[in-house]
Amino acid sequence: MAEYYLGIDIGTYESKGVLIDGDCRVVAVHAERHGLENPRNNYFEHDAQEVWWGDFCKITRSLLEESGKKNSDIAAVGASTLGADLVAVDRDCMPLRKAILYGIDARAEAEIAALNAKYGKEKVLEFNGRPLCSNDVPPKILWLKNHEPRVWEKAYKLLTGSSFLTAKLTGEYVIDRFLAYGAFTPLYHTKDGTVDMEYCPEFCRPDQLARVCDTTDVVGGITKKAARETGLLEGTPVIAGADDSGAEAISTGILEQGDMMIQIGSSLYLIGLCDRIVKDPRIWSGGFIIPGACSVQGGTNNAGTLTRWYRDHLFSDLVKEEREGGENAYAAMLKGLEKIPPGSEGLITVPYFAGERTPVNDPEARGVLFGMTLRHTREHMYRSALEAVGYSLAEHFSIFEENNIPIRNVYAVGGGTKAPLWMQIISDILGREIVTADVTVGAAFGDAVMAAIGVGRFRSFSEIRPYIKPKKIYHPDWKAHENYKPYFKMFLDLYSRNKDLMKKL
Repeated sequence: MAEYYLGIDIGTYESKGVLIDGDCRVVAVHAERHGLENPRNNYFEHDAQEVWWGDFCKITRSLLEESGKKNSDIAAVGASTLGADLVAVDRDCMPLRKAILYGIDARAEAEIAALNAKYGKEKVLEFNGRPLCSNDVPPKILWLKNHEPRVWEKAYKLLTGSSFLTAKLTGEYVIDRFLAYGAFTPLYHTKDGTVDMEYCPEFCRPDQLARVCDTTDVVGGITKKAARETGLLEGTPVIAGADDSGAEAISTGILEQGDMMIQIGSSLYLIGLCDRIVKDPRIWSGGFIIPGACSVQGGTNNAGTLTRWYRDHLFSDLVKEEREGGENAYAAMLKGLEKIPPGSEGLITVPYFAGERTPVNDPEARGVLFGMTLRHTREHMYRSALEAVGYSLAEHFSIFEENNIPIRNVYAVGGGTKAPLWMQIISDILGREIVTADVTVGAAFGDAVMAAIGVGRFRSFSEIRPYIKPKKIYHPDWKAHENYKPYFKMFLDLYSRNKDLMKKL
């Protein structure tokens, strides 16, 4: 009997699910859109029950209906969510408050400062491998403890997104090793995944933390309650799950040293595989989903979120036309941009509209449009924003080169790959070939593939290489690459020269 594998990923503005067969061919895809709550400056939230679990249940039922498959055809399930979030739940796995999102939520700035003052930057670097930042969950837990002590006290478990979904499905509270060590340090010992009692009591009770396991471990089966809500068959195996970036990396074929993924979604995330853990405070480094592998990582706060801001505020007429049956607004926004030369005729954007994670690690960083003249149009501004994401990538790549990290293959994935001009701009700025995958479902596809690994369809990650094929290769225009060099240098200078003024704002 044919077996199928289900993967679902919950993103910042959209959730997506995919059903694949045993040869990793996509059988059905379904997406659900949702909003992002921004109640205060630097506060970003989702309703985990309504958005995460609600979308999950809608997607499972839709995939079964659209594919014509029975729930008994599903051999395994895998799920991922957006980065390192914090959701406090009761004993029934019901959220006690809105989920505090990943690095775009920078509310715990005071807690980060307090931890740095208590332990000192050297000690923080020792146990964390890098400075504390808005992508770390422990300062968010401390914020909850300081500002909402009743919620913190009442919490049966303090989970991240993938842990929440897996618990809703199976009743088991787990977190995969890659996310636990990357976002929950120093709450877990990185050698064996046990709770670190030297640091944990300052943040929470040890029993409030999820159990660490490997991403592809089957941790349980669909419960009777979850079966009723999702339409899946009771007892169907569920793997531990992952964060969206890790799952997306697997979906693009990040399987060997020298492979680098650029995930262009609402934010931008990089994962590259290397031969060692790298000690550089400007980037992140640690293990990876693949057992025994090491990785370097970086995360920016603005990519698709920035293009969405431009769409909603500067191109609202195109949004109106789309609603009236016209062309997709994002596609229409790209028209004419190819006629604007590299550097947008002297206009440079610093894209820190929501603070920034790597490499500046500054929640108080702000956006800048530099060089505006009367000849500049909204098209110049938009192209400059697309170039800014490329400059940010180039800054990361420069740091990787400084640390002698070889990058042989660069794979791009996410919504940004739907804009060929943007991909060409990035290729030109980096001076590297950029490969997009044939299957562009993203993290959900990675979740489904890992579910197949979890139940033994594939014996190892290396076995999935033949099933992940490239779609398009962008080759750099070397003349454009040379033209971008002085603008890239000015991009770097703009932040370094203005960061003190940004803090005064």
